[in-house]
Amino acid sequence: MGFLRLAGFCLLFVLCLGVVQGGVNSAAAQTITSGDPIQQVVVQGNQRIEADTIRSYMEINPGDLFEATKIDTALKNLFATGLFADVNLRRDGNNLVVSVVENPIINKLAFEGNDRITDDQLNNEVQLKPRQVYTQTKVQADVKRILDLYRRSGRFAATVDPKVIKLDQNRVNLVFEIKEGSVTAVERIDFVGNKVFSDGSLRDQIATKESAWWRFLSTTDNYDPDRLTVDKEDLRKFYLSQGYADFRVLSAVAELSPDQEAFFITFTVEEGERYKLGKVDIKTTLKDLDPQALRNDITTREGDWYDASKVDDSVQAISDHVGSLGYAFVDVRPRIDRDPKKHILNLTYDVQEGPKVYVERIDISGNVRTEDKVIRREFRLAEGDAFSTAKLQRTEQRLKNLGFFETVDITTVPSTSPDKTIIKVKVKEQSTGELTFGAGYSTDVGPLGNVGLRERNLLGKGQDIRADITISGKRSAGSISFTDPYFMDKDISAGFDLFFRRLDPGPNLEDQAGFALRMGYDISEYLRNTLSYQFRGDRIYHVSKHAGDVISDEIGWNYYSIIGSTLTYDRRDSIIDPRDGYFVTMDTHVAGLGGNIKYASGELQSGYYFPLTKNVTLSTTNDVGYIQPLFGDYLHYPDGFFLGGPGSLRGFAAHGVGPRDEHSRTKYGSIGGQFIFDGTVQAAFPLGLPEEYQIRGRVFGDYGLLTGYDAKNGKRDIMDDGAIRASAGFGITWVSPFGPLAIDLAYPVIRKQEDKTQYFSFSFGTNF
Repeated sequence: MGFLRLAGFCLLFVLCLGVVQGGVNSAAAQTITSGDPIQQVVVQGNQRIEADTIRSYMEINPGDLFEATKIDTALKNLFATGLFADVNLRRDGNNLVVSVVENPIINKLAFEGNDRITDDQLNNEVQLKPRQVYTQTKVQADVKRILDLYRRSGRFAATVDPKVIKLDQNRVNLVFEIKEGSVTAVERIDFVGNKVFSDGSLRDQIATKESAWWRFLSTTDNYDPDRLTVDKEDLRKFYLSQGYADFRVLSAVAELSPDQEAFFITFTVEEGERYKLGKVDIKTTLKDLDPQALRNDITTREGDWYDASKVDDSVQAISDHVGSLGYAFVDVRPRIDRDPKKHILNLTYDVQEGPKVYVERIDISGNVRTEDKVIRREFRLAEGDAFSTAKLQRTEQRLKNLGFFETVDITTVPSTSPDKTIIKVKVKEQSTGELTFGAGYSTDVGPLGNVGLRERNLLGKGQDIRADITISGKRSAGSISFTDPYFMDKDISAGFDLFFRRLDPGPNLEDQAGFALRMGYDISEYLRNTLSYQFRGDRIYHVSKHAGDVISDEIGWNYYSIIGSTLTYDRRDSIIDPRDGYFVTMDTHVAGLGGNIKYASGELQSGYYFPLTKNVTLSTTNDVGYIQPLFGDYLHYPDGFFLGGPGSLRGFAAHGVGPRDEHSRTKYGSIGGQFIFDGTVQAAFPLGLPEEYQIRGRVFGDYGLLTGYDAKNGKRDIMDDGAIRASAGFGITWVSPFGPLAIDLAYPVIRKQEDKTQYFSFSFGTNF
């Protein structure tokens, strides 16, 4: 009986609950969906934001019906503005009441604890600024940006804690408290799966380095995930150049130590088998193109180990050759037929007509100081031109030759049209200002020094201005020069020089003062001519009684009016640090169109650079010149060629070699000569130190002779043996963080007793 009463009670409770729930749901439906019109939208809690502005965000107007979907949409719209910390919508009779809590406004944004990264750098990185609306989402996004910035600089232990200081009028000060932590160095780099090459050999191929005390000036031992991606590609290129065509990097894992102070990097590789080249052939369907004419462009040979870099070089050489023959669109594809059993790759270069592609536009980025037009005028391509890989490579070389950029990255991306491409140029600017200090020692003038100030990219316009001062016991000089490489935006360079020099070669003092005007233009892509005019006055005075007649005859002022031409053909891969190619320069000058000095001179200079290996360059440079007095004039003392010194014949002092006045030959140096021939053979190479230090050594041999002197009235008391001189030595160049440092030590191998020597010289400079 009790059980029946309990069951009846439960059934009654369930029925009552259903009635109540149905009533509630019905009431809610009447409140939201009854179809009653909204009489008024009332806004409450707003301080800065106008009520009408809030209503416009809601997209609900008086007269609209109370509907749950519309109210839900209005609520989402208000939160989406980011202006409100809280929003509440409710019905009050026939009115819709909107209660808001506004997000505060940032009054001041500050950073604390940042020593390694400046406030300006952080301000450029974060998105929040003063007078903007504060939101927690934006703050967390900026915290992530700051952490990413520190991680890119190798500080993975950095932490950022945002602090909010509340002010009146719903304002806040936002402070990012930063603990930078120490640099997260790469403690160890391991390789798994390598059998042919040791871990040490593979470490030499990648940019990331293990932490060591001698890398205190380098950042390559800091962990950088972007650099790790480059390392994987470097490993792939290395193995492919050694014949391992199936090589793969399976993974590259960087593990952070528990104390967050070091990374342990592990590369897992699969080397695969090594392949040799079998048959190497070349085929084409291009009309009137003989495949055999392209044989000399191929550097891969049958029986050689497969080298992907040589294949790429051959493809580029064939493309350039075919392009030079007038074929605008060429597609060269290396096709490989693999024989896995014999480990042989048969290679065919397939030369076909490529798709007709034109340049749609050129996008430039990364240039902060340098104007766009400075970059665009170096392009060998323009919008609308037929695309040419050779011209694009020449453009990249010209941009690097400017010396304005640390890196130049040119890529092409597809356009929306299949027959067009977009060229993207990304540059990273470097210091173009130079404050240079030089020093040296000579057996005849003792210590000397010079200071130079130069800006090679004035105001980002590509203009070059410089000032130099040289001071020593026997020489002082000052000059100001200016060059505009594209005068009035034309493909013509123009410039001027103002100079003053005071020389003390020993037997006399000499002052030179004057000016020069210059104008240059391109004859072809690699051939350039520069025209110049110089007017100067030379004064020789305080002549020693032991100087001899040649110098004594020059006491007083002489005036020079000189027209000159410099013709240069330059095929070097770089004018800053040439590793391959050659150049030829011819200088001609005529004096006599004004002034009292009359002569004609010519000088031919040449240089050839040959890469023995990837890092070793052999070079030879030569110079030959002759000067001839005109219209009954004679060779004046300052006008001849001079030999000796760091710029021509190391191991010998300036004016240390050549014809001498018989009466002063034991005390003073050369009086100059009419004919000069000198040259250098040099090999430049790395010294085995970390590559990031940019320290290179060189061994060299210098040689030269200076002879001939057309003296006044045919005097014959000139000592001129016409013999060749030679020296040998070594030097070091270090591109240090403080500027380039160069040291040379040379010893005369072939010399005469009266020659002046200078065994050691060095120079040092800094950039800004």
